[in-house]
Amino acid sequence: MKLPIFIADAFTAKAFRGNPAAVCLLENKLDEDMHQKVAREMNLSETAFIRKLHPTDNFTQKNVNSTLTFVTLSGELKARRAEDGIILDLPLYPAQPQDFPEVEDLIKTAIGDTLVQDVRYSPDTQKLLVRLSDIYDRSFLENLRVNTQNLLQVDNTGKVKGLILTLKGEPGGQIPAFDFYSRYFAPWVGVAEDPVTGSAHTVLSSYWSQQLGKKDMHAFQCSSRGGELKISLRPDGRVDIKGGAALVLEGTLTA
Repeated sequence: MKLPIFIADAFTAKAFRGNPAAVCLLENKLDEDMHQKVAREMNLSETAFIRKLHPTDNFTQKNVNSTLTFVTLSGELKARRAEDGIILDLPLYPAQPQDFPEVEDLIKTAIGDTLVQDVRYSPDTQKLLVRLSDIYDRSFLENLRVNTQNLLQVDNTGKVKGLILTLKGEPGGQIPAFDFYSRYFAPWVGVAEDPVTGSAHTVLSSYWSQQLGKKDMHAFQCSSRGGELKISLRPDGRVDIKGGAALVLEGTLTA
């Protein structure tokens, strides 16, 4: 079996930054076990499998449509071209206030005595959002050592599937200025830290829009690879997340 496979870095204009993801093109269905084997071989936070909906579709022909629609297990995902990147059309998920004592052990295990300003929980995505105190800056978040090894033991209830750490931006302090910063951790699903993720920003966008009173925002995910996201909340309750992309590998997987 030979499968065309690509690795692309998302939310960046340069290779070896942003979020690396594998994309595997399928002519026929694969069983779930093979999906998992390919994903483990790629050893990235995301491996996407794209299968043709119609037998007459052809991967070798250039798609001239400005918008592509992907039918996924989570519903339809739409992506469209922009002059300076690709825009993902994603749902917007609200985060509700979370009692600190209920998650105190989890937070202290992850970040120790780091000061926390706000805690929210998104039941739709099972993500816990922790806003750090405004006394901290981008450098602090970038260099913060987060203990993900023990999080599974601290919270094994299934309530939390991802931990978002976020911080208010520093307008004028950076060029370009960012409205907020974040990092994302999901050891519950096998990802210690996701370099850059659009899914966490479906929650972050809702939260920071309320906090800042803005619909259009510029965000930076402070992983070691880093990634920029331009965010626009839409009137229909969804969010457009725009970023660059760089293709870094093209080849064939033989199995």
